[in-house]
Amino acid sequence: MSLIVLAGDVGGTGTRLAVYRLDGKVRQTLAQADFPSQSFALFEHILDNFLAESDVEIEVACFGVAGPVRDGIARVTNLPWQISVAGISQRYAIRQVFLINDLEANAWGLSALAEDDYLVLQQGESQQGNAAIIAAGTGLGEAGLYHDGCQLQPFATEGGHADFSPNSSQDIEFLRYLKKIYSHVSWEQVLSGHGLVHIHNFLCLQQGGKTANERVEEMQQDDAASVISQCAAAGDDEVCVQALEMFVTLFGAEAGNLALKMMARGGLFIGGGIASKNSQFFTQEHFMQAFLAKGRMQPLLETMPVKLILNNRTALYGPALYAGCHAACVGSNENGASSPIFPSESESC
Repeated sequence: MSLIVLAGDVGGTGTRLAVYRLDGKVRQTLAQADFPSQSFALFEHILDNFLAESDVEIEVACFGVAGPVRDGIARVTNLPWQISVAGISQRYAIRQVFLINDLEANAWGLSALAEDDYLVLQQGESQQGNAAIIAAGTGLGEAGLYHDGCQLQPFATEGGHADFSPNSSQDIEFLRYLKKIYSHVSWEQVLSGHGLVHIHNFLCLQQGGKTANERVEEMQQDDAASVISQCAAAGDDEVCVQALEMFVTLFGAEAGNLALKMMARGGLFIGGGIASKNSQFFTQEHFMQAFLAKGRMQPLLETMPVKLILNNRTALYGPALYAGCHAACVGSNENGASSPIFPSESESC
């Protein structure tokens, strides 16, 4: 039986919505649109616009939100939005609404991807076990996937807000620089769009150098992180190149931290727009060297597959699949317990 699902990826910079026809898998896209989040005072104003244009009867909705979700209420970390299951259900008469963390949503979306949706950074070994996902964009998200013996079960974390941990003399100086800006320096202040800008500004100050005047003007007028990335890719600004290399190195270090904490024998997955748009820097030595540089744990990390996600619809597929699973579960299970995803090839499961 097919199900019409409204799926959303709600972020601090952009919000993407799509309506899918679901039949166990995502079968058909009925409507899709992107919105600049900061142009709207409320998330519901985006939904008003989208639903007025889509003209599709929604049965179930699920939104992946960039922020913690508790008791059916989500607060977007980098926006003054509060979203509630009850509020959306009542406003739009949708019979079932789910809110999940955006990285948990990405984790659910992995099951919809094919091999060509990934850039493999380390083949590792094919093995059952936990997995993890990390994604940098407006903020930094981290999630885990627990292997229950049969399948992987995604779960949310707020690991991106854990303390930034310097590992070199330059990192220590960078931490001192950030402490002048923030009382608490988290990994999100380093591995995000504004984190890349912080790294660039730090390197300019440290080296006594300056970015070309026309680049400064571009950064003031446009998205500074995007300008730095574009300049680095073109190779026409040395500070921008160094900034992205330092960013990727720090990204590798925290990805390795996450892989160890999750014991991610099933793989470490890299999502988010920054990684996919700058994939050429992730294939250089900086990321994997930092990922593996964990002393006695390096042999363990060398066994873990490391894959960069290239499909930017992962964060939309995930909420749709979550909704499809949980809508079916709520209908047949009085406790509303979720069904797992990513079934094992083992017939015993």
